[in-house]
Amino acid sequence: MHSFCCHMGGQEEVELCAGLRRLKQEHGPLREQKQRLFEQAQAIVGDKEEQNWKERLHALRESVQAFVNELDPHSEREEGVLFPMMAQYIGRTSGPIAVMEYEHDQAKQRLASFLEKTAELPETVDRDSAAALANVVIDAYHILAEHFMKEENVLFPMAERLLSDEEKETLTKKISQI
Repeated sequence: MHSFCCHMGGQEEVELCAGLRRLKQEHGPLREQKQRLFEQAQAIVGDKEEQNWKERLHALRESVQAFVNELDPHSEREEGVLFPMMAQYIGRTSGPIAVMEYEHDQAKQRLASFLEKTAELPETVDRDSAAALANVVIDAYHILAEHFMKEENVLFPMAERLLSDEEKETLTKKISQI
């Protein structure tokens, strides 16, 4: 079994099993989509002159909905399969799994709030309202950016070390069914 830290205090590279590799690879396209959301939202927040806030919020809403449609199955693979498997070893009420679930909830809550608040926009939307709504998406972006980093650098390597070969096969099979 590999030691987690090297002599310099850094983490050594851990080769992930197929299931964990898939979860990590799913972060790539999600990260790209998330970046585009962030840029769209930042453009709304930073624009002092624009008048068609409603149209821009609708465009951002469509992007957020597409992102959520991709994020939800990924989250389900983690919450429904990986987290319970890891919780057998490290618990679920505190520690890494509790943090991961909390961050999932926080990001999902913000995205759902944005979608709810933009479902029925008034005919005219002022700049401050548009910026406030866009900032909800920016908050979700920051939560998920840090969250993906924690999963890739801490949680997935930890799972690779904790789970047995049989559990890793089960993980791979179960996540491929979602």
